[in-house]
Amino acid sequence: MKSEKLKLFNDYNLYCITAEALSKGRKNIEVVEKMLKSGVKIIQYREKKKTLREKLLECEKIRQMTLDYGCIFIINDNIEIAKMVLADGVHIGQDDYPLERVREFLGDDFIIGISTHSREQLHDAHKRGADYIGVGPIFKTFTKEDVCDPVGYEYLDIAVSESKIPFVSIGGIKEDNLEEVLKRGAKCVAMVSEIVASEDIEGKIKAIMDKLSYWRDKSANSKGLC
Repeated sequence: MKSEKLKLFNDYNLYCITAEALSKGRKNIEVVEKMLKSGVKIIQYREKKKTLREKLLECEKIRQMTLDYGCIFIINDNIEIAKMVLADGVHIGQDDYPLERVREFLGDDFIIGISTHSREQLHDAHKRGADYIGVGPIFKTFTKEDVCDPVGYEYLDIAVSESKIPFVSIGGIKEDNLEEVLKRGAKCVAMVSEIVASEDIEGKIKAIMDKLSYWRDKSANSKGLC
């Protein structure tokens, strides 16, 4: 059920995003396999420059792989491919299809996430029925050509205090700045180049997931003391 899947977005989890151009010669399928074997539970397919056929063939393979591992599969922007391969959901930007149209096309069972960069966009996403939001870019990032300026901790703090739906922090988040992001109340964090460009993808994921597990345990213990 969608409600069960969304719990992963509201917990200390790593949300991995593909980027073959940054993967040091490794194909998306190889990188995704490493992610899955390392225990990643949310993967987004994001490829802007491949043909529609190339994207479809990759997404068909990744959909089966994610099903085998019990991983949530999100597709960036392409709602047609998402529907064709029966992905778990889609992620759209502010300038993509209107969220209401996406919901009408995909139905209520699909997870729909939308990127937000301000308080106004956050509340607009709530009103329009998004299932989760992307919050960022927290830091400067070079993984997207059309990315806006960093929103910094100011907007992250707003999301922590005001978001009524799960949110994923994104944008320049790396192992060495992850702890500060988590200290401010973030839980689910998205990473691109930090993962796909790593020489040791499995080792990098383990180090990051160890930190997330530490904060999950810390949060659970603090609640138990209340």
